[in-house]
Amino acid sequence: MTLLLMEVTPVNTPMTKSILDTLKDHSDALKSFNAVTSLVRSQVYRGSLLQIASVLGVSDDPRVREALQADEEVIADLLHHVSQSDSDREEVLALLDDDAQNFLNVVQDVLDRGFLLDDPAEGLKARRLLVKLSSTCYKLPSKLFIEGVELSDAHATFGGGFGDVFRASYNGQVVALKRMRIFQRDPNLPSIRRRFCQEALTWQSLKHAYIVPFLGIVAEEFPTALCMVSPWMRNGTVLKYLADNGRINVNKRLYEISQGLAYLHSQHIVHGDLRGSNILINDDWQACLTDFGLTVFNDATPATYTSRHEGSVRWIAPELYFPQSFGLDRFRLTPASDVYALGCVYLEVRSEIS
Repeated sequence: MTLLLMEVTPVNTPMTKSILDTLKDHSDALKSFNAVTSLVRSQVYRGSLLQIASVLGVSDDPRVREALQADEEVIADLLHHVSQSDSDREEVLALLDDDAQNFLNVVQDVLDRGFLLDDPAEGLKARRLLVKLSSTCYKLPSKLFIEGVELSDAHATFGGGFGDVFRASYNGQVVALKRMRIFQRDPNLPSIRRRFCQEALTWQSLKHAYIVPFLGIVAEEFPTALCMVSPWMRNGTVLKYLADNGRINVNKRLYEISQGLAYLHSQHIVHGDLRGSNILINDDWQACLTDFGLTVFNDATPATYTSRHEGSVRWIAPELYFPQSFGLDRFRLTPASDVYALGCVYLEVRSEIS
C-alpha cells in the first residue's frame, strides 16, 4: 500500500511533499525489518497509511482496498514464517510492553480474518504462540476488551477456587462477570494470570451452539483484576435443570453436551475439566459447555503438555493418575481423557434423575 500511495500523491504542495517523505521513510524502514519486527510495526504503519489515504481522499479507491488486502496476505505469510521458526518464536516471547501488545493485536487480527483457516495446523501454531506470549507478558489483544458493562450486584453470586461470578448488564443484556480471585502476595499469582489469559484466548476463539458465548473482557469494574464476560445463564447448570425437570429431554441434553465436546476436539482443544457443574443451560434450554481454565491444545507437542493435576477427581481418567501403567511418559490431558469425563457426565446425569 505504501508504494500505491506514493504513486497517487501529487508533489505540488508542502503538505503532499511531507506525505511523500513520510511514505518514503515507511518504505525504507520496512526494508530493514526482520519478520518479527515487521509484524510488530505493521499495525502502526497501517494506521498511518489509512490516515494518509483519508487525507488524499483515496480511501474508497478500489486500488487502495486491493493494496490493503495484499498487505494483509503479506502479514499472514510473515506470521506463518514466524510460527515455523524457533528463533523467531524466541524473539516473539521476549517482546515487552507496546511491542508485545502490537504483536498480540496483529495475530488476533490475522486469525479473525480467517487467513489461516485453509491450514488448521498453521492456525493452531499461531493460536499457541498467541496464548504463550499473552501468558508471558500478561497482556491480551485490544479488540477483546469491551466497555459499558455495569455491575448489578455488589457481591458475587457464585464462587469457585479460581474466581467469582457477578451479575451485571451489558447493552441491555444480563451478563455474567467472571473475576479471577487475586491476592497480591499469592505466590501463585503468575500462574493465575497465565491461566486467565489462556482461558480468555481459548474461549474467545470458540463459536458453537453448545458452547457458552464469550462476549469480551472488562478492566474497569475491579481495579486489580480483569473479568471475562458471558451471557447470564439463568437456568443454571445441567444438574439444576435435571433437578427441576427430571427426565424431560435428557437424551437431547446429552447429545448437546457430546456435540459441544466434539466441536472442541475439532478445534484441537481438550477441555480438561468436563463435569456437570461446567455445563450450563441457555435460554433455549440447550446444554452449553463452559469453564475453559484447564484447556490445552491437542497437537502432540511436548511443550504443550501440562503437569497440572487439577480438575475434579471423580471425572479424571485413570491414565492421568497412572500414566506409566498406560504406556504414557507423563500426565497429559487428551481427547481420550475428555471422553472418559464425558462418560462420567453421562453417569452423573443418569444418577441425578434415577
